[in-house]
Amino acid sequence: MLTTLPTKETPVAELTQERMTCMEVWGGNRSTWSNFVVPGLDIWVYSQPFEGDEQGGDVYYVSSCASGRITRMLVGDVSGHGSEASVLSTELRDIMRRNVNYIDQSRVVKSLNEQFEEAATVGRFATAIVGTYFAPTRSLTVCLAGHPSPLIFRAESQTWAPLVGGDSSDHSQSNMPFGILGEQNFASTKLKLKPGDLVLAYTDSLYEAFAANGEMLRAVGIAEIAKSISVDGPGDFVTTLLQRIRDLNPQNLASDDTTVVLARANSERVSLKDNVLAPFRLLRGLFS
Repeated sequence: MLTTLPTKETPVAELTQERMTCMEVWGGNRSTWSNFVVPGLDIWVYSQPFEGDEQGGDVYYVSSCASGRITRMLVGDVSGHGSEASVLSTELRDIMRRNVNYIDQSRVVKSLNEQFEEAATVGRFATAIVGTYFAPTRSLTVCLAGHPSPLIFRAESQTWAPLVGGDSSDHSQSNMPFGILGEQNFASTKLKLKPGDLVLAYTDSLYEAFAANGEMLRAVGIAEIAKSISVDGPGDFVTTLLQRIRDLNPQNLASDDTTVVLARANSERVSLKDNVLAPFRLLRGLFS
């Protein structure tokens, strides 16, 4: 069943569903409501540029490697709106494509920061969350570059909570937004996902939305709303979450781009066919 978005005003009417192919990089900075299936994950992506613009400052990408074992997700909030952010959107796709087959996402994060450092001459920077899922071990590595913490749902305990932890004790200094410091180190957090677990990434239009008492929701407030919504239908969960936030205050989600990426761990494994064909797909990708 297709899931309808929560408001009639949005230009995206229905959820599109497809299986992501190997060596594919999908995404951009336009309006979308899409669902993808990759080995180990089901992914829903909702994005709506500010005031219904054709392009926005929020960017989103999903990539799958030659064998399907490595899935990478990126959610970014580029300073500026519309066409002024679209050039970097194309460059982000190129960076994702060049690194689609590498498990270690540190080189991706390094490339992203270098790209934004070059653009910083015009005052451009970006917050971002970069995640790399390795299907054989069901592990997700998450790097936050000045971006709001994602929420994690554990199916076993039926609980939502902001992601905490990492390889550095001082994230404030090591994980600045892209384009601020050229030679900074980026800390990452690694976690295991079991089937049914969820990861919710979002941009600051949700984080900075107002609660009923007039205070910003932040990650904890979004988690509180998420706890009251069924996760049986992840597409419905996304649309309901957005509507609940809109209902709290008329200003919510109305003054900035809005992007949400929800990933649910599934029990699907990489097929033998994809493993066998991986080297040939890799060679084809190098010369395409």
